[in-house]
Amino acid sequence: MTTLTHLDADGAAHMVDVGDKAVTRREAIATGTITMSATALTAIRDGAVKKGDVLAVARVAGIMAAKRTSDLIPLCHPLPITRVSLDLEPVADGITATATVATDGKTGVEMEALTAVSTALLTVYDMAKAIDKAMTIKDIRLLEKRGGRSGDWRAA
Repeated sequence: MTTLTHLDADGAAHMVDVGDKAVTRREAIATGTITMSATALTAIRDGAVKKGDVLAVARVAGIMAAKRTSDLIPLCHPLPITRVSLDLEPVADGITATATVATDGKTGVEMEALTAVSTALLTVYDMAKAIDKAMTIKDIRLLEKRGGRSGDWRAA
């Protein structure tokens, strides 16, 4: 059985001590999708959404969110992020967001990549909700992580 590192011996939540861990290069890639009507997708692609360039704003929002993850998710360590890239790709029924986050640090950036994707997709929703309130955010998940004591991992 795996021990939950964010619980102490009494079961109370606590921040994990990473002080003795080595600084290593770490990277994580996450993805997610927002599905929407053809009308909303066309408006986003054509730059016809009244609030502005949806994909540009969503990209910046995701990058900003990655940098602020420790302010949003309890027990996350603030990290010196060295890179955040966020790709927003229109697909047949919506937009797929893929974030890559890197650091040279003592703990990984999985939460930062997931937060970047989540926030980017929420921003797409916010900017286009006047066109389609039924948009659905789905399939947010970690695709890959590299570095650290547990080594590399890739989703099946």
